[in-house]
Amino acid sequence: MPVLVASDLDRTLIYSAAALALTMPDARAPRLLCVEVHESRPLSYLTEAAAQLLTDLGDAAVFVPTTTRTRKQYLRINLPGPAPAYAICANGGHLLVDGVTDPDWHAGVLARLADECAPLAEVRAHLEATADPLWVRKHRVAEDLFAYLVVERELLPEEWVKELGAWAENRGWTVSLQGRKVYAVPKPLTKSAAVREVARRTGAELTLGAGDSLLDADLLLAVDRGWRPGHGELAETEWTAPGVTALPERGVAAGERILREFLRSVRGGPSA
Repeated sequence: MPVLVASDLDRTLIYSAAALALTMPDARAPRLLCVEVHESRPLSYLTEAAAQLLTDLGDAAVFVPTTTRTRKQYLRINLPGPAPAYAICANGGHLLVDGVTDPDWHAGVLARLADECAPLAEVRAHLEATADPLWVRKHRVAEDLFAYLVVERELLPEEWVKELGAWAENRGWTVSLQGRKVYAVPKPLTKSAAVREVARRTGAELTLGAGDSLLDADLLLAVDRGWRPGHGELAETEWTAPGVTALPERGVAAGERILREFLRSVRGGPSA
């Protein structure tokens, strides 16, 4: 039976220039491979060693990129290794099969959202009314499924994030702070549901996963074995669960370590 490996991308396997500061001094920085260019600017990187590990992983398992990115944002990433047959975008809102969204899956997601949580328009209106232009740089809607803000992190009031989280909780939404972005996402919109569907389609009996943010917690709870890096929301709150390993590595070094752990598990070896 195949092994399914579902991993978050940003700040888990790939890193922006800003996120590279999580890792190590410049003089000790590893060689990097750029995997995303947008508007002629390099945006995301992984180490050259991680690139080889990801190629090996793609040959040995069903690798499923599992991201909160929109489809357009995901498709501009050029990961090394075989092209994934499946990818999960918009936090589970879209299941891509050979790069094309599965319409039946998406229709089912829309039906769940309509039944189980407050509408996106209500959340957008609340963000517009309460977020201060002093620290908000952009208001964005992703795939007509959820909303996020791009903020000046050093100016963002911690109390506002807590208040937003409590307000959203009562309406069936969750709030996640990742780098310079504040996400408001419907609770029924989960990576784990889409991963279970891919596992069903592929017949995978062993599932592995990794992620760094609150939006990855349901994914890590759903897989048989999971890993989280030493940075990000989950590390900051010291979140853990049975079957989830908290790694000490941060930044691109964590991405490399996660891929090594995936490969060891796929090949049946012990964890480091």
